[in-house]
Amino acid sequence: MYQGCKKYHPFRPIPLPDRTWPDKVITRAPTWCSVDLRDGNQALVDPMNREEKLEFFRTLVDVGFKEIEIGFPSASETEYEILRTLIERDLIPDDVTVQVLVQAREHLIRRTFEAIRGAKNVIVHFYNSTSTLQRKIVFRTDMQGVTDIAVEGAKLIRRLTEEEAARTGANIRYEYSPESFSGTEVGNSVLICRKVMEVLQPTPERKLIFNLPNTVEMATPNCYADQIEYFCRHIPRRDSVIVSIHPHNDRGEAVAATELGIMAGAERVEGTLFGNGERTGNADVMVAAMNLYSQGVDPGLDFSRLGDVRRVYERCTKMRVHERHPYAGDLVFTAFSGSHQDAISKGEAYMKSGATEYWEVPYLPIDPADVGRQYEPVIRINSQSGKGGAAFVMQQSFGYELPKAMHPEFGAMVKAACDRAGRELQPEEVYEVFRRNYLEIRAPYDLKKYRLHDESGDGDAQVRFEGVLRFGGEDHAVEGAGNGPISAFFHALRSVGVTRYKFVTYRENAVTSGAESQAVSYIHLTAPDGTPAFGVGIDNNISLASIRGIICAINRAERKRKGEEAE
Repeated sequence: MYQGCKKYHPFRPIPLPDRTWPDKVITRAPTWCSVDLRDGNQALVDPMNREEKLEFFRTLVDVGFKEIEIGFPSASETEYEILRTLIERDLIPDDVTVQVLVQAREHLIRRTFEAIRGAKNVIVHFYNSTSTLQRKIVFRTDMQGVTDIAVEGAKLIRRLTEEEAARTGANIRYEYSPESFSGTEVGNSVLICRKVMEVLQPTPERKLIFNLPNTVEMATPNCYADQIEYFCRHIPRRDSVIVSIHPHNDRGEAVAATELGIMAGAERVEGTLFGNGERTGNADVMVAAMNLYSQGVDPGLDFSRLGDVRRVYERCTKMRVHERHPYAGDLVFTAFSGSHQDAISKGEAYMKSGATEYWEVPYLPIDPADVGRQYEPVIRINSQSGKGGAAFVMQQSFGYELPKAMHPEFGAMVKAACDRAGRELQPEEVYEVFRRNYLEIRAPYDLKKYRLHDESGDGDAQVRFEGVLRFGGEDHAVEGAGNGPISAFFHALRSVGVTRYKFVTYRENAVTSGAESQAVSYIHLTAPDGTPAFGVGIDNNISLASIRGIICAINRAERKRKGEEAE
C-alpha cells in the first residue's frame, strides 16, 4: 500500500441534504467570459506579445465572446500597453465588454482605472484570497482581516467608477472574487460577498458579478456544485447578482465542475480555449460549449471553424492541442476499432437514407462537419481495424461499395498488410491492397476477346457469348447462350471444362475515375471446395464488368487452391 497518501487531508463536503441541482437540466448557455489573455497568458512559458494578443483577441470576438478578460494592467507595463492599444486603436466592438483583473489593493486599483480610461464597456474584476490556507499561511490573518481588504477595495472602486462614468460616460460594471472559493468555508464566502454587496449596492438593472473560483480543484465536481447552490441560496438580493464560476482543472474535472456548477445556479462561466491555464489548466470553454451544442442547446459561441481557432491558438500560445482533445483533436473523429468502424459506416448510411432529422451515428456525438471537419478521415485503418473499416474507406475515398459478404475477406487482407507494415495504412494503401487482390488477377484465365449477341425472339430473352479465353498457355474459343450476359458466359465456360463453380449473386455500382464513369461488378461464387469466391470487375460496359468479375473470382479461387494468393 502507498503510505504517502496519509499526509493529505480529505476534503470535507458541506452538508446539503436537500440539494436540487442533480435534477436540473441545462437548457440555455451561460454567459461566457474568456480569460485566455490573462489566466491563459500568464500560464505560458513564453507569454504572448502584443501582436499575438491582438490576433487572439480578434479570434475570440469572431467566435462570439461578449466578455473578454484582457489582462492585469496594473501588474506590468506590457499588460497595460496591450489594453491601451485596444482602446486607442478602437479595436473593441461596441457589443464586447473587456474585463480587467486587479487585486484589492489601492495603488493597483488606481493604476487599473488609468488603464481603462476611454473604454466604453468594462468589468473591473477585483479579488483577494479568502481560503483557510491562505489566511493561515500567506496572510496570517483571520476572516475579518480579509473581509476588511475586500470592503476597502470595493469602496475605492465604487468611487473611481462614479468619477470615470461622470467624466466619460463609460459603462463600468463590478466583479468580485473571493479567491480560492472552493477552499473557503462556504459561510465565510457568503459573508464576505454580502459585505462587498453592501458597498457596491447592485440592482436588478446593474447587477454585481460574484465570481466563485475553483482556484484549486480540491474535490469531486458534486462538492463544488453543492457550494454553488449553497451560495445561491444564501446570498441576499439574488436578483441583483450574477453568479459566475471559474473552475480549474487540478483533478482533471473542470468541465464537469462547470456543467454541475451551471446546474447549481451559476449563470456565467470564465474559462479558456482548450483549457490552457496555470498548473493543469482552466475549464475548457470550447468543450463546455460544444457539450451543450451536442444536446441541442445553442451554446452562443461559434466553433464551426474550429480548425482555424485551433491554429491561431497554437501559433499564439506555442501550445499544442492533443490528438485526443474533445472536438478539436486530430483523432477525435477517427475510429480504429472494427466494431466502431462498422457502426459508423452503418450510421452514415442511415443518415443518408433520410430516416431521421437528428444526428444519429454511433460513436460520433456530433456531426464532424459542424466543426469544420470532414467524413473522409473518420475511419482509419490499422491492425486493430475490423472487417467494415476497410470497406468503408473504399466507399468513402474511392466509391467502391463492397457487398457485406466481401467485408471479412477484404478486411483480413488489409489487416495482414497493416501487420507487415507495422503501422496504420493510408487510404491509398488500402486501395493498393484492393487493386492487387482483385483488379490485377489475370491468371490462370484471361479473357482476350468477346462479343455478346442479343438473340431474343418469340418472347424469350437470349444472349449469346462468343470469345477467346487464354489459359494453359493457349487461346481457346468459347461460346454459350443464356438469359443474360452472366448466364451466357457461364455456359461458355462449361464449353472448355470450367463447370464446378456455382453462381451465388452479384452487385454493381458506378464509380467515377477522372472524367469517365465506370461500372463495377462484385461477383460471389461458390468454389469447387465449397468455399466462397469473390471477384471484382471494372469496365465502361456493365456486362463486361460482370464477366471480368467472374473471371477474377475463378482466378482467385484457383490461385488460392494452388497457394498463390496475392498479398
